[in-house]
Amino acid sequence: MSANDNRKAAVKKIKLLVYNQKMNMNVYRQKIDDAYTVPILPNKVELSEHNYGGVACDVFSPEIYSSKRVTFYIHGGCFVGGSRAAYRSFCAMIANKTFSRVVVPEYRLAPVTPFPSAIEDIQSVFRSLFTEEQIDRSLDSEVPEFVIAADGAGASIALALLLNLKDKFRKCIKKVVLFSPWLNVSDSSALFTGKKKMSDEILSSDVIQQCASLYTYESNFKNPLVSPALASSDLLEGFPPVYIQCGGKEILLNDIRSFEDLLKNNNVECKVDVWPDMMHLFQLADDLLEDAHHAFERLAAEISGIDNENIERQTYENKPRLEDSLKRTEA
Repeated sequence: MSANDNRKAAVKKIKLLVYNQKMNMNVYRQKIDDAYTVPILPNKVELSEHNYGGVACDVFSPEIYSSKRVTFYIHGGCFVGGSRAAYRSFCAMIANKTFSRVVVPEYRLAPVTPFPSAIEDIQSVFRSLFTEEQIDRSLDSEVPEFVIAADGAGASIALALLLNLKDKFRKCIKKVVLFSPWLNVSDSSALFTGKKKMSDEILSSDVIQQCASLYTYESNFKNPLVSPALASSDLLEGFPPVYIQCGGKEILLNDIRSFEDLLKNNNVECKVDVWPDMMHLFQLADDLLEDAHHAFERLAAEISGIDNENIERQTYENKPRLEDSLKRTEA
């Protein structure tokens, strides 16, 4: 296929993640699973299932990983779709590239279980996961290290988790990684204020407004747990560093820049990585877009601090610690 054909195929695939009210909800969810679920995970990543806080979760373990780091991933799906199964290939790729275990919860979806059900689920998972990791680290006096990652509407839920966390939990969050995040569904968003809009191949302001209405009442749209770009300074105190990847052709770009300004004005480190010719959630079409592969490499460097192209990868038994593996490689 030509590059142009690949782009068209990528847009078609990513559009399956976008819901509109003309769709049957069950059909929408099934189409996502059909398009994104894979029978075999890439890169020899192992998958296990675990119950954290009463919520079923996928746990991905790559061949080599940092023993103290866990990535907690909140999938997108416009608040009403997405699943662990649909995100297995994507999260296995993250696990492999970042040398990190990845935990993905099957949180409840709107409209049957609207706001704040999803937030309650991921809070239960995180607290249970934190406790387990803390116990595992107690023998060697290490502190567990978490990365919170999310895409699309999942970013609103993930950031709500962070805004709700007490200091003892928040201090263990080393990085927040967001792919094309939904940050403001209120009428103060650049999506609805009449400002110049980007040409978006995937999303529209109508879709975001419709899905937000399925997630919660309009009276909640300015709640920072729904629109984190409206968080107050006191909620952002001690907030961890944020890394955002997005396409240059997204209607979300203005909101992302506003969120970047908000964080930096509150002394929170924030890096926005814009891929000029890319669309919303282009990383989820890594089988069709070369830029998606490069984006993963950059993500890996942000999380692990390791250049994936230069590390000599080896297979060790019993999932050794990355730190020990690297020492043996350098010896």
